[in-house]
Amino acid sequence: MTRKNNWWKTVSSFLLVLLMMPLGHALMIMMEHTMEPSAMHRAAFAMGGAGLLTVVAGVFARGDTRQTLFGLFGGLLFWTGWVEFLFQYYASRWGTRPEIVDGEIVTKPEYLILPATFGLWMMVMMLYVFCTKNGCDFINWWQRLLFRSRKADIAARPMTRHTSIVTFMELNMILWTSYLLLMFCYDSQFLGDRHPVTFIVGAGCLVGAVLMFRRQLRLASWGANIRMSIATVIVFWTPVEILGRIDFFNEIWVEPERYSVPMIIILAAFLSLAAYLWIEAARKRKA
Repeated sequence: MTRKNNWWKTVSSFLLVLLMMPLGHALMIMMEHTMEPSAMHRAAFAMGGAGLLTVVAGVFARGDTRQTLFGLFGGLLFWTGWVEFLFQYYASRWGTRPEIVDGEIVTKPEYLILPATFGLWMMVMMLYVFCTKNGCDFINWWQRLLFRSRKADIAARPMTRHTSIVTFMELNMILWTSYLLLMFCYDSQFLGDRHPVTFIVGAGCLVGAVLMFRRQLRLASWGANIRMSIATVIVFWTPVEILGRIDFFNEIWVEPERYSVPMIIILAAFLSLAAYLWIEAARKRKA
């Protein structure tokens, strides 16, 4: 029996998450360029708090799609305000210098200290790998590799499932993993941004994103499709970051003031998709 491909849901979900990536970068740049440092960091901290409250509100929302959207939008605000801007604050406060190549800043200070969180990332991953039964293919692969026939005994039960929290954790963990991978690849002490292995990583992520997108086409539920899009888009964005790093194309989201028209179009498309999905979720809940 041939399963139906859900093209509209998959493409819409993919675009919703994809458009968030340049908008998140542009938001940080705009805040840096238009606000005093003290006001910017206060606003960023408030943004992170608002994101956390949004995710918690999603726990009490009704409907899988609405809970997913709460977790997605809240997670983005949380990551931007309480992760990226906090790294930026402490990097600036203690005088961490950026990486400069040929007189151009290629890596900002906050990203240079991000690899120091590798141990914390491993700590969280230990919880997921050893203590949870879940639907993540990456974690399931490690569980099968490590536990073999004892997988059902060691990772016997899932955590309490709140879709908003699941979406929030998925977004933050995959973003964290992606940043760590890229920073280790870019580090000349390990590989370097023009090392063949770095390009292989980018090509592997591109192929992986295509395969993930094909699997996503089988998901008939809006909520599940959006959650799958988070992983698909972030994996897809990895080669985008690598190509931007080597100046293969111009990253317009790094200069939003200069490319205001395309950025406004991206913002309008994102808001339209978000509004459509929200209305669709409300219609479905009433039905």
